[in-house]
Amino acid sequence: MNPIAEKMYGKKVVGPDTEVRTGVAVAVWDHEGRILLERRSDNGMWGLPGGGIDPGESVREAALREIKEETGLNIEITRLVGVYSEPSEHRIVTYPDNGDVRHLVDIILEGKWSSGVLTLSKESKELRFFDPSTLPEDIAPPASKPLRDAINKNYGQIR
Repeated sequence: MNPIAEKMYGKKVVGPDTEVRTGVAVAVWDHEGRILLERRSDNGMWGLPGGGIDPGESVREAALREIKEETGLNIEITRLVGVYSEPSEHRIVTYPDNGDVRHLVDIILEGKWSSGVLTLSKESKELRFFDPSTLPEDIAPPASKPLRDAINKNYGQIR
């Protein structure tokens, strides 16, 4: 793990005042059965694209908005992959820009690319579709289990 990622995802002690943040990410599949990953600007590691859920916004609305903002793509949501909140799976994060510590609860959905052109946002260093059998090694720790679950639930079903 690189030094920035180690600081973000390293072991943390949290107390009753630690803020819990709910976010959404999407395992976006293309018509060839490849999954979209984002190399984030904040830590240089790969993960599923996504972000926060705004007040008054549904999970589905947040997922569609985040994917459009971060990737330029329009997607069709197909199903829920899972809800992830286990602190031991690196869900306690220290943000490098301000040092805030948060416990993340992530709702992971699956979607299919329907239209749009893949476009980098300021949050992304790189966006790329990967064959599930040849993923990059530097996956952000909180993305590892949701990514494995998305691939295991869907491998071969999208093609």
